[in-house]
Amino acid sequence: MYRLIAQDHSAKSGEFVTPHGTIQTPVFMNVGTAAAIKGAVSTRDLQEIGTQVELSNTYHLHVRPG
Repeated sequence: MYRLIAQDHSAKSGEFVTPHGTIQTPVFMNVGTAAAIKGAVSTRDLQEIGTQVELSNTYHLHVRPG
């Protein structure tokens, strides 16, 4: 469920409430292809910036495991 907290013209602030926790918006969402976040971003980097959510596309693993 999404709850709008504040709005100023087109800018909005809110939160998504999920069974796994609450995500404050706007949010930087990491996207992992083949269930991995690639590039120069380490797990420590993600923790330090306060990552709230990561999206992993596991379809690639279903089609081509490994």
